Amino acid sequence: MDRVGDDVAFGLENLGWPLEAMRRRVPEVLAEVGLAGFERRIALELSGGQRQRLALAGVLAARPGVLVLDEPTANLDPVGADAFLARLATIRTARTTTIVLIEHRVDAAWQLADMVLALDADGAPIVVGPPDAVLEQRSRLEAAGIWLPEPGPTAPPAPSSPSPFTLPPGVAAPPVGARSPRRRSGPPLLETQDLGFAYEPARPVLHGIDLHVWPGERIALVGPNGGGKSTLGRLLVGLLRPTAGTVRLGDLTPAEASPAELAHQAGYVFQEPERQFLTTTVRDEIRLGLGPDDAARADDLMTRLGLPLDATGARSPYRLSGGEQRRLSLATVLVRRPDVLVLDEPTFGQDRHGYDSLLSILAEHVDEGACVVAATHDMRLVADIASRVIELVDGRIARDEVIL
Repeated sequence: MDRVGDDVAFGLENLGWPLEAMRRRVPEVLAEVGLAGFERRIALELSGGQRQRLALAGVLAARPGVLVLDEPTANLDPVGADAFLARLATIRTARTTTIVLIEHRVDAAWQLADMVLALDADGAPIVVGPPDAVLEQRSRLEAAGIWLPEPGPTAPPAPSSPSPFTLPPGVAAPPVGARSPRRRSGPPLLETQDLGFAYEPARPVLHGIDLHVWPGERIALVGPNGGGKSTLGRLLVGLLRPTAGTVRLGDLTPAEASPAELAHQAGYVFQEPERQFLTTTVRDEIRLGLGPDDAARADDLMTRLGLPLDATGARSPYRLSGGEQRRLSLATVLVRRPDVLVLDEPTFGQDRHGYDSLLSILAEHVDEGACVVAATHDMRLVADIASRVIELVDGRIARDEVIL
C-alpha cells in the first residue's frame, strides 16, 4: 500500500479485524519495529532498512501462529537488528508462535534456536539437531561455507551502542598493514562540496556533505536506517542530481557526463539486486555491453563468485536465490572495472565462501587504483575491509575516521 499505516493494516483487514482493534494494533506494532509515528509516511520513500522494518510490522501485526522470516535483519542497522531479535526472543519465551528463522547473523540469532538445520549448496541437510549438537560438526559446516557463532558460549547480544560503528563480539580489526590506505597524492577520484539533497523541499535528506576520496581507499559508509547512506551513494555516481552543492568524479561532473563516460568512471550496486537486471539470462546479463575481449574476464569473475556460466548462464536472473542475485549484481559492475565503486549492502545473503570471494575481488580492484565506498550495516565487513569509516546520522557526517 502507499502509506505505512495502510500497509500494516492490509493484512488485518483481510483477516476481518474490527476497525477499532486495527487502529490500536497498527501504531503498536510500528513502535515495536522502530517506526513509531510513521503511519502517514509514503512507503516507497523509506530507506531500504525502514522498508524491511515495515515488512516485519506487517507480518507481526496479526500475531501469527507460525512466523517464517528470511534474513529479517539483513538491511537493519545494529540497533534495529538487536531490537528485532530481542522481540523474537520475547515471542519465543511466550511459546505462542513457531518461528522459522533463516539468518546469516548467527552470533545474534543462535541463542533463539531450539533446533538448527544446516543445508548444503544443493539444499540437502548436512546436520539437524539442537544447537550445541550441531556445533559438534563445526569443521564440516565451515567447509560447506556456513556461518557459525564464534567459539564460546552463545550469550544473548549486549545492547547496541548508539553508534553503529561498533564491532560485534569476536570480530577484531585486521592488522594495520592488511588495510592501510595508500598515500594520498594527486587529485582525488571523487569529491563533493557542500552536497545536499531533498526529495521534497521541506524534508532534506542530506546536508553539507564534504568528501575527498583517493585511489586505494576502502570506505565503509555506516549509520542508522534512514540516515541517507543510499541517497549519498546514488548522488556520488550520478543516479541522482544534487539539490545543493557539487559532485565530481575525476574530471567529470556526473550531471553533465554521458552514460558511457559514467559507466567507465563509476559503478553502483543497488541494495535490491533485481532493480539493476536488464536481460532474461545470467549470461546475457554479465556480458551486456562488453566487447569480445571482455568475455573471458566476465567468465572468470562469475566462476570466482560461485556462479559459473556453464551451470547458471541460461537461467533467469530473477530465478536465482537472493544471495546469487547479489553476486550477479556485483559481477555486472565489477567486470567494467570502474574507478569509483559504490556498493549498497554488498554482503546481503552471502555464505562464508561468497563473502570471502567478494573480499578477494574487491582487494584486487582497489590494488588496481580504484576506490570502494560500501554502505553497510555488516560490522564484520567493516572490520575486514575498511581503511576509513564515514558515519552518517540524520543526513550529516557524524564521523570520518581513518582506521590505522
